[in-house]
Amino acid sequence: MGKITGAQAIIKCLQEEGVKTLFGYPGGAVIDLYDALMDSDIDNVLVRHEQGAVHAADAFSRVTGEVGVALLTSGPGATNGVTGIATAYMDSIPMVVLTGQVPRHLIGNDAFQEVDIVGITRPCTKHNYLVSNKDDIVPVLREAFYIARTGRPGPVLVDLPKDLVASLVSYPEKKPIRMQNYQPTYEPHIGQITKACKLIMKARKPVLYVGGGVILSDASHELTKLATRLNIPVTMTLMGLGGFPGTHELSLGMLGMHGSYTANMAVAQSDLLIAVGARFDDRVTGKLEEFASNAKIVHIDIDPTSISKNVSVDVPIVADCKYALQAMNKYFDAETNFDIKEEAARHQPWFDTIKEWRQEHPMRFHDDDIIIKPQYVIQKLEELTGGDAIITTEVGQNQMWAAQYYRFDKPRHFVTSGGLGTMGFGLPAAIGAQMAFPNKTVIDVAGDGSIQMNIQELATAKQQGLPVKVAILNNNYLGMVRQWQELFYNKRYASTVMEVAPDFVELAKAFGAVGLRATKKSEVEGVIKEALATDNIVVMDFNINREEGVYPMVPAGKANTEMLLV
Repeated sequence: MGKITGAQAIIKCLQEEGVKTLFGYPGGAVIDLYDALMDSDIDNVLVRHEQGAVHAADAFSRVTGEVGVALLTSGPGATNGVTGIATAYMDSIPMVVLTGQVPRHLIGNDAFQEVDIVGITRPCTKHNYLVSNKDDIVPVLREAFYIARTGRPGPVLVDLPKDLVASLVSYPEKKPIRMQNYQPTYEPHIGQITKACKLIMKARKPVLYVGGGVILSDASHELTKLATRLNIPVTMTLMGLGGFPGTHELSLGMLGMHGSYTANMAVAQSDLLIAVGARFDDRVTGKLEEFASNAKIVHIDIDPTSISKNVSVDVPIVADCKYALQAMNKYFDAETNFDIKEEAARHQPWFDTIKEWRQEHPMRFHDDDIIIKPQYVIQKLEELTGGDAIITTEVGQNQMWAAQYYRFDKPRHFVTSGGLGTMGFGLPAAIGAQMAFPNKTVIDVAGDGSIQMNIQELATAKQQGLPVKVAILNNNYLGMVRQWQELFYNKRYASTVMEVAPDFVELAKAFGAVGLRATKKSEVEGVIKEALATDNIVVMDFNINREEGVYPMVPAGKANTEMLLV
């Protein structure tokens, strides 16, 4: 085979890796790559800001399980993408970000649009590369995809000098990738599995605590099988929602700072906590000394550095969640001394206690006949979509209300920035999700503050013909910060009042979208029905109760049992 340009080799390698869609924004340093894209079948989504490109690629990965790809130019194009890269890194999302770089002879000379993006992103990528030899372009790209998707997933950045992209190269034969210093452990140690299963058989008050790792490893089926056969209640982190069916009787909902009363109390009083693909984040644990203080803890995670990092555990299991849960199910398949009826009877007092908590402290809010409550909007969204929509969120109160009141029965249907908490994530994420599943309903649940951070991406959705829906819970505040100011700063609303805001209905029209507004409760259902029936982008502006709060809420530094309730 004859030689091809570096740009053509990169596009060929992307196709070899199964890439069918990428998100990006062109510039001088990547103009050769964009030219080569014209001759490929890869669908290139032109965003309106590089941050939007990375968020969209991130969401594409979250809903498909594939590696998301973003293509950015050098300098400000690359730095505009850093927040998106950090967002993916915190949530362990597999992604490859290609950035243009100035020609090699100009690196270090403060050339036009030159920036050390490898140095800048070193703390927020799983790995990154500056390609320095034309013959390394394809091997480095292949390695980048391998690293991104294996082990604990994460974003990998590849910086591509312009002169290499324009040079002629020979396309190398594909070979198995072997990295001596990177060999993730997938299979669990059978001895640790046995220890964990024996603890489960002895437990009277067990709880499964499930994080995003269950979704990333496609282990929802194995988890559901284990929980239902052993009759163990399940609580999920923000990232774990959908990993176990939210409408199932064993589901306790979300735990942590804004988790359900039942979930937080169950974890606090459990005698065995089985953590699967979760990292004991501070928003989950509250006051560490009092988190599951009466429980033995089993922790399954593919990343050994996450185990006993925040909370000491009794049985560590370093493995892929899917493989570990399969091994546990296999153990109980073979266990002759295990009786399901006896197991259910042993747990019955525990379920009676959980039932009391549910009855005394259900997820609730003070509804109103006229004023729109945001929780009611979320409940209506679930009802009118049959609970089957892909929901993306911005960050803040809107995110928490969506997590609390939309019950997710399937994995990869809730797309949110968990670890970094990135405002402006939801709209480009909805675009990425809609590109992956053109025929599914995709709704971005937003706040009036957060939506303005990347609202320019409405133009991207329009250009691509994507009928995404945006539900703005509009209270004219930066709501979550305002809530903290109300509770802990004597209602001194410093810089949280959105005194000047756009007319979202008219703004939607300016982008060629449809704008709808509800100002009272009786209008909510009609607006949602019209939006769902409209084959276009629809921005729904819900004028909600201005000072509505997110409850339950665990104040900073308090134990999860010290919840503020409605």
